[in-house]
Amino acid sequence: MDKTSYIGIALGVAAVLFGMVAKGTSLAVLVNPAAILIIFAGTAAAIMIAFPFAEVKRVPSLFKVLFTEKKQVSQEELVKQFVEYATISRREGMLALESKVDEIDDPFFKQAVRMMIDGQEPEFIRHTLNERIDAMQDRHASGASIFTQAGTYSPSLGVLGAVLGLIAALGNLDDTEALGHSIAAAFVATLFGIFLGYVLFHPFANKLKRKSRAEVLHNHMIVEGTIAILNGSSPRAIEEYLSVYMGEKEQLSYIEGAEQENVS
Repeated sequence: MDKTSYIGIALGVAAVLFGMVAKGTSLAVLVNPAAILIIFAGTAAAIMIAFPFAEVKRVPSLFKVLFTEKKQVSQEELVKQFVEYATISRREGMLALESKVDEIDDPFFKQAVRMMIDGQEPEFIRHTLNERIDAMQDRHASGASIFTQAGTYSPSLGVLGAVLGLIAALGNLDDTEALGHSIAAAFVATLFGIFLGYVLFHPFANKLKRKSRAEVLHNHMIVEGTIAILNGSSPRAIEEYLSVYMGEKEQLSYIEGAEQENVS
């Protein structure tokens, strides 16, 4: 579970609701079927027009990505695995890694190890795996762009809803009370549109991009580790090379852990 998504949405909703109450606005104004229809149905319609169905149908899976954490080994564990694989391959040969394949859950990592065991040429492995990474990036980019566009459309539709509400309000010029209610209702659509666009959709797109970058970095580590083993690099050289992919804090943590293991 990705807790930050849940916490962020809860804080966003709470901020708006408490802000309305603090300003003396009744929460009852949010119950506006016309505004809800314009924003939600209008945004959905715009997305369907802007994107092919093959991409739109992936929206439910994108929400799953947003609210769950993908299970994959940490960078530190990945480096340790490649150091272990390099040690085994140098002592017992590449075929000795066959027993390790079933222990790998990551499909990308498993494919890399299998190609290595099969004796594929390093450049062929690099090209194949990089093509797979590029295809993954394209899928991720199309998913993020759906939310980016939704974040652009919904505020504009909010303005459209406000205009329609004001047009309706002009029909109540003789009734001051009804006019006030109509004007208030007119801006509810704008509220929904801005909230969805800038509190939900644009942040959703950004989170998808960040998760995509993290997965791409993880997969590049796998590619480089695989090629390094095939080129006969020593376990120590592989450890030093792959550690550059870590952040400074992760590098320090890994070094401290490695030193403790050596001492014990």
